[in-house]
Formats: sequence, structure tokens, C-alpha cells
Amino acid sequence: MAKDKLSGLMLNGTLKKSGVTFYHRNGQLIVRSSHSNEKRSNTRAQFNARMRMKHTIALWQKMNHCDLMFLGRKSTYAGFASLANRLPVVYASAGATLLMPGIPVSDGPMTPIVQRLDTVEGTPALVTNLKKSTLQRGEYLKLYTLFQDTQGNTPTVSFTERRLAMSDFATVDGCLALKGDEFANDMMGWALVLVNDDRCSTQAVVTRCTYYERFTTEEAFEKAVERYGGLTK
Repeated sequence: MAKDKLSGLMLNGTLKKSGVTFYHRNGQLIVRSSHSNEKRSNTRAQFNARMRMKHTIALWQKMNHCDLMFLGRKSTYAGFASLANRLPVVYASAGATLLMPGIPVSDGPMTPIVQRLDTVEGTPALVTNLKKSTLQRGEYLKLYTLFQDTQGNTPTVSFTERRLAMSDFATVDGCLALKGDEFANDMMGWALVLVNDDRCSTQAVVTRCTYYERFTTEEAFEKAVERYGGLTK
């Protein structure tokens, strides 16, 4: 609701519904249409930026139920978005979320854990460069697990998290590792985060998943452009 009193005139209106905008200029009340007949610019660069942001927002909506730490920004979402917007552009339908390497799960001042998917003595594993002896008092490890669901017309990613105990880990070449058949699943991804009170390491997802790649092709781009009404010449 907008209210203004000028020269004895009281104005009441809902700007969005009324389709007008009220503002002051040089002591006068100006009323103008809030609609424009000018076609919205939509170059390829602008289209890519919008597609990237749509995917960032959709990912956030899937993962924000987790206890996330993105530090040093105005908000947790702002921290996530600043990193997620560096991911490859995916040309998918609205609301789709796609599992890909590099999805950020944390951002903090602690030393990042180097982690990779490997096979150890015939067993799939998530192998790190972290040694148990280097862990400090109060530090613990949290595992984020992602699963790509392709059922239906809109692919989605689910996120779960759990705090790990040292008994969950095996030792590979003196470093901590998680072993299990799930680490061979090419529709899953993982990120191990080191946490100490209100600090954490900066980590992103590692995965064998390549499903997202079909949404990065020129063909996927052309289909997406058609859905959204074409590009500006």
C-alpha cells in the first residue's frame, strides 16, 4: 500500500496491482506507469547469467535445510551463491537441480581438505589428505551426501548431512578415507567438511556423475532459448 499527501490529495494504491509508480521530484508528486512496452534484452551472455542464477537458487532451495556454513558474507545464501555462480551453465527446465563436481557446501578459513574418489584394495572410497594426528581439539568432520534423482520430467538433487566419528574412517597411506560400495555410485556425490566451533574448511562436491553434461550442450541451449522466447539479435 502506498500513501502520500500532497496539496490536500491523499493517494492510496497498491503499486503492483495498479500498474503505476508514485515518487517525488522537486517537490512534486510524479505518477508514471510501472509497465514498459520495451522488449527485455536477452543476449546470450544475459541468458546464460539468468540460467546460472536459476540453477543456483534451485540448488539452494534443495540444500538449505542442512546446517550450512558460508562465512564472511552478508548471509549464508550470499556466500553460497557467490561460489555456485561459478559452476557451468546448465540449460534445464525451471526448478531442475543437477549434480555436478564443484557444488559448494561450505566456505571458511580452515585449511581445505583435499578429497578424491578412488578404489582402495578393490573397495570404492572417498580418500582425503587429512591425517588423524593433525586434528585439533574440538575439530570434527561432517559429510554431505548428494543424490541425483532423474524420475519424472524434472531432475532433482537431494542433500543430507551427518557428523562422523573416527570409527567411520579407514586409513589409507596414513590419511583418513571412507570406504564403501556407495562411493562407486555415479549418481551420488560427497563433500567432507572440517568444522571447529564457528569455523570450517571450504569444500565442494566430488562426484562421478556426468548426467548434468547433457544439459550443457548446444542442443540443450537451443531448446532452452526456445522455451524462454528467443534471444535478442
